[in-house]
Formats: sequence, C-alpha cells, structure tokens
Amino acid sequence: MGFFGLTTPLLGQDSRFKSFIKKTISDTTAPGKPSYRFYPTLAYAPETSFEFGVSSLLLFQAKNDTLNRLSEVQAFGFVTMKGQYGLWIDNAIYGDHDNWFLLGRMRFQKFPLLYYGIGPSPSAKEPALIDANYLLFRQRVLRKIIPNLFVGPEIDYQQLYNTAFKQPKDHLYEKPLGTNGTINVGLGAALVYDNRHNVLNVRKGLFGELSFLKYHPSIGSEYTFHGVNLDVRSYHPTSPRNVLAWQVYGNFYGGNIPFNQLALMGGEMIMRGYYSGRYRDKNMIAAQVEHRWLPFGFSKRFGAAAFAGAAVVAPKISEFSTQYIRPTAGVGLRYLLFPRRDIYLRLDVGFSEDGPNFYLFTGEAF
Repeated sequence: MGFFGLTTPLLGQDSRFKSFIKKTISDTTAPGKPSYRFYPTLAYAPETSFEFGVSSLLLFQAKNDTLNRLSEVQAFGFVTMKGQYGLWIDNAIYGDHDNWFLLGRMRFQKFPLLYYGIGPSPSAKEPALIDANYLLFRQRVLRKIIPNLFVGPEIDYQQLYNTAFKQPKDHLYEKPLGTNGTINVGLGAALVYDNRHNVLNVRKGLFGELSFLKYHPSIGSEYTFHGVNLDVRSYHPTSPRNVLAWQVYGNFYGGNIPFNQLALMGGEMIMRGYYSGRYRDKNMIAAQVEHRWLPFGFSKRFGAAAFAGAAVVAPKISEFSTQYIRPTAGVGLRYLLFPRRDIYLRLDVGFSEDGPNFYLFTGEAF
C-alpha cells in the first residue's frame, strides 16, 4: 500500500513533465492564431557561475491575419548562483497592414559589469567590477509612410543605481563618468526600412535603421550628450534551406557620456565571443556575416550556423584605426522550436582573444 502510494504521485509528475516537454517542442497552433511558449534555460559564465532562467515567447499576427507580419514579444528572467538576477523583454510588434511598428526593449538587472577601461587599446589587466542595479527602457513608435518604410519618435531611459566600484587588487582604474549612479533620458527619432516577414528568422529581406537621440537636463537627463545609431541587415537565401546574412552596425556619440552608455563591443547580438563592454568608447563600427543551415538536409529539426565578425572603437570618428580591429568567429547549433512559424532555438559559441562565450536564445542573433 505504501509502495503504490509513493509511486502514483511520481508517475503523475512524470506524466506532467512529459506533457510539458511535448507541448514545448510541438507547434500545434493554427495559422494566424497567437502562440505562446516558455521553457527553462541553463548557462554558465565565470562572472555569474551557473545561471538558471526561464524564457517565454509570444507570437501573433495583427487581427489573426496570416497576411500580416509576425509580431513577437520575448521575455527572459534569470537568477545566478552568485545572487544576480534580471528580466529582459524585447518586442517587435506590427499593426494591421504594417500601419504601425513598435520596436523596443526593456532591461532590469542586478548584475556585475566588468570594466576594462575606455578606448581601443587592449588591456591585459584584471577588470574592475561595477556592481549595480540597471534599468533600461527604449521604445520606437513608428508609422508607415510608404510600404516598408517607417518613421517616428524614439525614447531611451537608462538608470544605474546602488552602484559599487570594486577595484582589482594589483592596480587602480580612474573612475569613469556615471559610476556613482546616473539617470539619463534621451528623445529623438528613427527612420526604419523593414521588409522582413519573420523577425526571428529572416529568410530573405532587408532591415535598415538610422536614429538620433539627444540627452539633456531639460528632459530629465543627468548628462548632456547625443548619439547617432546605424543598423543595416541583409538576408540572402542560398538554397531553400540555407541563408547568408550580414550586418553593419555603428554608434557615433558626442558629449559627456556615462560609461554604461558608451558604444559597447560584444554581447549576444554582434561580436559574439566578446563580453559586452570589453571595449568601449564614443564611437564603434562593427560588421558580421553568418551562414545558416535551417535545417540540415538530413534533419527536420536540427540546423547550424557559422559566423565571423570584426569591430573597432575610437574616441573620434577620425581616429578609427585598423590596428585596433578586433575579430571574432563562432559556430552554433539550431533546433526548430516552432515548425509552423519557422523559428529556431539557438546555442552559439563565439571565440575571441579572451576565449569562448556561450549564448542561448530564441531566434537568430540578427
């Protein structure tokens, strides 16, 4: 009696677990209907130890019309063995007939920022550790003016608070602007060309963005500065399954810029393999190219990618130098998470001069 009393709940839990796995990897949503998934993630990095997270993804089309573009809202929450935590939310939402386009991101995290200094020169020194709470809200509200071309206002709110600058043992860094905490608000405008149909896995298309943001005390910013951002992405099918994609990305800033809002090299999108902010300065130009097998010819679910990139930072546009160009390259595994939506889960490993970095996300890097 006790034996069966013990195993029955376990069998029930096992059944629920199998049901959860089946629902996660299956895509039974009817065309045009909203689709929602969530799944656990696990990662490791020296600055975080083990990271446990939950990712969720909402996919829908305006008015449930399959002729409208696929909109997506992604959320990712995490906690680490070192007591760090955060919540990320990204959105690309298209209105009916593309009349409106909302493109933005939000970040909240209690997370250490590694600081290697400012400038393009490599530093072999141990980085400082800036422990802080970080809040970001950036949103573009864009209106279609002609097919595929959008224009509209943009707002950027960034706050760094509860900061602690921890110097390494063998040397001292000069504290940069903003290490005591800062709030900065920017207003501006964005011009976007976008003929992609599936933002998370583009098979063919072009995306281009040119934006300007001005930060000033009159709108609540602690510091006065401005920035121009450029992002161009192009996608070319090489076969019914394979895609060749490339991206050029640039940040060009002027004024009194806090360290956390300088142009940052590295991260999960471009220059994978470098810690985000490994190199930082007022200006950056970066480019990457990637070939995707989606999926392999011998598999219905599994695919892969290979990528390479290069970037350089500088205090002035006139001071970009080829001697400070940093390369990166890597490979990735893909799993078809939403067959009806053609959306993959990606696991990338990027290699740089500092070693490998791993990335697990829904959808392609760009």
